[in-house]
Amino acid sequence: MQLSRVLEQHIAVFGESGSGKTVLLSSFYGATQEPQYLQRSLFHVVAEDIGQGARLHRNFLGMRNSARLPVANRFSATSYSFSVKLRDDSDAATMKARPFDAMRLIWHDYPGDWFEQGVSGPEEAQRRSDTFKSLLSSDVALLLVDGQRLLDNAGEEERYLKSLLSNFRNSLVLLKDDLLADGKPLVEFPRIWVMALSKADLLPDMDVFTFRDLLIEKACDEMDELRKVLAGLVEASDALSVGEDFVLLSSAKFEAGRIEVTERVGLELILPLAAMLPFERHVRWSQMRQIPGKVVENLLAGAGSLAAGLIGRKGISLPGPFGRLMTVIGPDLVSAAARLAGDKLGDMNTEALAKHEYLTATLTGFRMDLVKGEEKRVLLRSLR
Repeated sequence: MQLSRVLEQHIAVFGESGSGKTVLLSSFYGATQEPQYLQRSLFHVVAEDIGQGARLHRNFLGMRNSARLPVANRFSATSYSFSVKLRDDSDAATMKARPFDAMRLIWHDYPGDWFEQGVSGPEEAQRRSDTFKSLLSSDVALLLVDGQRLLDNAGEEERYLKSLLSNFRNSLVLLKDDLLADGKPLVEFPRIWVMALSKADLLPDMDVFTFRDLLIEKACDEMDELRKVLAGLVEASDALSVGEDFVLLSSAKFEAGRIEVTERVGLELILPLAAMLPFERHVRWSQMRQIPGKVVENLLAGAGSLAAGLIGRKGISLPGPFGRLMTVIGPDLVSAAARLAGDKLGDMNTEALAKHEYLTATLTGFRMDLVKGEEKRVLLRSLR
């Protein structure tokens, strides 16, 4: 998390070609531009690159109005930057006391073709290495499991799942020497790897527990091997979660000659997952005694800002650089904010809405969205 008046969160999305990454991103962004969303939401999602935003919105409108799927970007590694701009609070003093004014979501799209085939030469190999390095600042990584491929291999799902996980693991093995140029494990690295079922609408009887059980039954060893490879890249591998979190995602309901973009699954969890899941998990991990100090420092970057935003503390005189914010807020407040749950979280959300404290209302709302996702059996979070 990079600190300024904008709090930056990164999410990396991995999946084979055809797994639905472009449709997923287009549906995520396009839905935030609909009038109904703009009217009821406490924030606006704005593409920082106007051209990228227009293309994603065009993709969404093509699905909604003409049942036209967007064209996939083969071998194209692209990052998309979205500003999550909050409504203005009614009170100027409240706005001034905000620890940050907006969030920025950086969505990194890793080309699926690089999972499935070798590179064409040294130039492409270097591009693949550079692309993966650009993902290292991500807080959360989604590894997509294609629902269509599961259907195609019904009864023999292990054929697809073993191939998917093995190809990804082998890609990482090939990149290891480039990533660890000095031989030292990485401090900054995506530490939460979520298994995500894309095209979940094709498997309406599969909830997140069924999805988890399928992966464990059919590809447990491959997930463990992937976990070992990732653990070999990162310092303090105890602060690493691979295949412990699961989510169902569907960009729309697809029918003959029609795409119903309002019938989506899990996409409303993207922002909460990017913003709040790392906060919850990193605070928990930072309290493990065996974690080195430099890793703890990296894990807690931005935690003070999120804690202040969640709890809505007023009267805090914030220092200039956000790097010193933790000394003002303190670890006890951060831990308390990370543990917020249940009725207390709901009460804080209600109070923040009543007082037009939109940062606190948004962040507590994100935490509540994660709980709702679990109640709907769309999301399953690790207890570790």
